[in-house]
Amino acid sequence: MPANITQMMTSNGVRAFDLFRTMSGKVRLKPNGVLDEDPMTLQDIAYKYICNNLDVISYENESLDRSRILRDGIVLPNDICDRLLEAYQQFYRHLDDRFVTLFRDKHRTSLKVVHLRNSTLTNSGLAVLMRHELYSLSIWYCDRITEWSQELLAHHGESLRSLELGIGSHMLQNRDPNDKEPVDFQLNCPNLRRLVLNGVPLHHQLQFAHLGDLIHLDLTSCVLGNFSLSALTTLPKLHTLILFNVWPIENGLHAICALKQLCTLDISISSSGNGHGTYDFPDETLEMLMDNLRELTHLDISGTNLAGNGVATKGSCYKNTDIPGLVSRTQRPLQFLGLYHTAHWACKRHDIPAIEIAGDANEQQILTAARYYYDRPVLLTRVLNDLYHLFRFENCKDIHTALDVVLTAMDRHLKFKHMQISGSATLFYIVKGRDRAKFGTPLRNHIIRTLLNGMEVHITDDTMLRNGYLTLTQFQMPTDVLFEYERLISVLLHGVSKTEQEGFVQRIAIYLLNTLACQVDGKQKLFLGELGVVSTMLSLIKDRLTRSVFDDVMEVAWSTMWNVTDETAINCKRFLDGRGMEYFLRCLNTFRERDELLRNMMGLLGNVAEVKWLRPKLMTQKFIEVFAELLSSESDGIEVSYNAAGVLAHIASDGPVAWTIREPSRDKVLASMVEAIRRWDIKSERNINYRSFEPILGLVRCYETPQCQHWAVWALANLTQVYPDKYCLLVEQENGIQILKELITNSSPYEEIKEIARMVIARCSSWP
Repeated sequence: MPANITQMMTSNGVRAFDLFRTMSGKVRLKPNGVLDEDPMTLQDIAYKYICNNLDVISYENESLDRSRILRDGIVLPNDICDRLLEAYQQFYRHLDDRFVTLFRDKHRTSLKVVHLRNSTLTNSGLAVLMRHELYSLSIWYCDRITEWSQELLAHHGESLRSLELGIGSHMLQNRDPNDKEPVDFQLNCPNLRRLVLNGVPLHHQLQFAHLGDLIHLDLTSCVLGNFSLSALTTLPKLHTLILFNVWPIENGLHAICALKQLCTLDISISSSGNGHGTYDFPDETLEMLMDNLRELTHLDISGTNLAGNGVATKGSCYKNTDIPGLVSRTQRPLQFLGLYHTAHWACKRHDIPAIEIAGDANEQQILTAARYYYDRPVLLTRVLNDLYHLFRFENCKDIHTALDVVLTAMDRHLKFKHMQISGSATLFYIVKGRDRAKFGTPLRNHIIRTLLNGMEVHITDDTMLRNGYLTLTQFQMPTDVLFEYERLISVLLHGVSKTEQEGFVQRIAIYLLNTLACQVDGKQKLFLGELGVVSTMLSLIKDRLTRSVFDDVMEVAWSTMWNVTDETAINCKRFLDGRGMEYFLRCLNTFRERDELLRNMMGLLGNVAEVKWLRPKLMTQKFIEVFAELLSSESDGIEVSYNAAGVLAHIASDGPVAWTIREPSRDKVLASMVEAIRRWDIKSERNINYRSFEPILGLVRCYETPQCQHWAVWALANLTQVYPDKYCLLVEQENGIQILKELITNSSPYEEIKEIARMVIARCSSWP
């Protein structure tokens, strides 16, 4: 038997605490004060590598289904197979029939524990897995597994010790959610010790007598109909009975009282609407349960009125407790008591005979509820809302537990939209708080990955996108997100292009996109272009031109293209091919007084002009006239004039032959450019960021056109004078000093240029 099954079982069955399991914590407060998760083990890294490189152990079938086939000579033992299946879902999520065909050969692979979640697996894929005679099978949110797979249980259920059919598992129910007619089935799993059925309509002929070893039975949200709870009295070893959201059960309480071995009983309700959870004689009913179930350690009566009204009545004999029905447990308190949203606010009473309490009275109760209710998405969403308000309006002391419950909830219930929205809102306040600086890298990665998972699945929901984007703004860009860069860009592009015009989601998405485009290298910039960033930005600009609207989205769209075209020629071409110059002229004519817009547009065109094979597309009379006119611009300090001169310098550097227009003449434009340069203040502060001086140093070598050299050496002088810490080093690293010395000794440049070159050399030489 595999280790994880052995741990789940004891000599007399499953441990009572395991039967009422809580979420296992991953986030820890380490001795150095850092909040973090344990880093990936070497084994985890190995499994992740295999999942990312399946060709190492398998190859794709050349048939249409492209299923995976294990390579000859490879044999995978049980512990590797179980972990590989788990790792593939953990790291990549998209488990489908093509992957599970890896395990088709039972002689070379062996599975015992199969837990499926958020999978697109079909009945055929499940059949491959169940032929391995499994010990444990769990299915959650696998909508393509239907009632037709019942026969798999009939043929392969004998080996099962644990069976869990959660939300979105239709093996024992009609796939149509509106069809509540029970499916007539019998569980051919005689060795089961743990059985979880969620939302299954129970047929009145359903029998449990053959499940003599059953210890744990969870019938959450099952529909009783004509099924009688007296059928459970045939389970002599039953230690745990979960009847959460099962109603009515008042007539079946006597049957429950006959289960003398019960350690855990859950008869809670998620909502008290429609009279559910309301008992006619609550104090007496709870007292009856306590008198009969003497072994009980875990009890959940959340959402009911079983805790009474907490008011002592005349002649009452209960003491030392504010819950009348628990008077017999005052000297022997319960290990756990669920009082979440009980009638008369029972969780806020003082004398409660329980060690752990799930409720909403304080931080500890809320976190306890979240740990115990981790597989009840509707109820858990309410708990997370309580946690959200705790972070928003009060202080939460137990940050690492709060992070644990939120991340676990979002990871486990990826398809449950309200859970993702509530969890992401809570994450925002956690990440925004003062403890953010204590987060270690594995924990930051987990938060970002969880957010992206939720945003991808619920990509059409503006609230989910808003929460996710706002939380991501709290991280260090791009350092913290590079490990998921491609996924993040895809999610941001959707937010930019698919949401309502001028909406908040669009603005925050384009802000993040621009931040990322500004601070990444060439490889990531190429990816941005491939995903359609340039075309998306041009569409936004076109829309606003059509409506004659100037806003921050238009401004940032030009800024994003400026960043994404930096030293990336193919993105410059995408700009030109997308009618970018047409939009440039229209924006210039429509919004001429917008300084930031002019700066961003000319910065972008400066990048385009650096690409030699694209410069002929700029050589038109209209474009050159516009650039020459902007030389005299005082918009945004010197930025617009500077960038216009840079564009013209690069165009002119191709020589007189490349100047294919008559007007304006090349000489006249070059003269205007020099006049503009002489007007600029060498100490001007700049709104520009150079990662390389290669294009500028290329112009320093342009001896055929000294005016181009003039602009280039002035640019170097200005940057090294104002920002010496960054740019003096960059000049030296790119051999700029030697290039400038060669210029000084050459006879072609005029003296003014050489003087500026000497200024650069002196500045760099004096700077440590």
